[in-house]
Amino acid sequence: MTPYKIDAAAWQESWDRQQEAYLPDREERFAALLDTVEATSLGQAPTVLDLAGGTGSISLRTLRRFPHATTTLLDVDPVLLTIARESLDDRSTVVTADLRTPDWATALPHRDYDAVLTATALHWIAPDRLAALYAEIREVLRPGGVFINVDHMPDDGLPELTVLLGNRERTRREARYAAGAVLSWEAWWDHVAKDPELGPLLEERRKVFADRHTTESDPTLSWHLDALRAAGFREAGIVWRGARDAAVTGLR
Repeated sequence: MTPYKIDAAAWQESWDRQQEAYLPDREERFAALLDTVEATSLGQAPTVLDLAGGTGSISLRTLRRFPHATTTLLDVDPVLLTIARESLDDRSTVVTADLRTPDWATALPHRDYDAVLTATALHWIAPDRLAALYAEIREVLRPGGVFINVDHMPDDGLPELTVLLGNRERTRREARYAAGAVLSWEAWWDHVAKDPELGPLLEERRKVFADRHTTESDPTLSWHLDALRAAGFREAGIVWRGARDAAVTGLR
């Protein structure tokens, strides 16, 4: 009897559609990340650390954009890591490590990356830990390397407009769910539970994220820029902005 194997391409498609319900401009933010990598890397074969990389969304797009690149995907979610391992080829290394602990970098194969990229993931880390993490990320970059974090980062100067933009996003997302156009976050995980290989990993996942929702936060854009400067990055700014989200960048 042939062992069951997940359909990695189908799970990637499902994950992308589910995520796009939250982030309609998702491909725009990925393009901004990779444009910055192209501008700062020493050639067309950048070494990229895909931090909290999940199913491999950034790694897959990096390798399509730069066929000779190599990526290291780091995450702690056993379900998403399984999908990533089935999706990526030998240009990528997949490692398990928890960014909430300061020893996460010991899992890396090297510490001289051209770029460290992460998207919509670090808001699960408490601000005091995130500030320390920024300094740790700097240490795994080569001189001249770039770090980019795209996430929920409200603009300090637009508190009222930020709420209105959030309400608009929520209304549009709920309409898509009601029409059956896309799976919600909860429905996607219900789908995972029915899979013979991924479903059994959910109990492990629950243990990993037992305290996850107690640490979720959305520091402001200025907080992120101040934290990058305090971490020792010689330049800090934004390379993309969309509604309530932004991509902050630190240049080592």
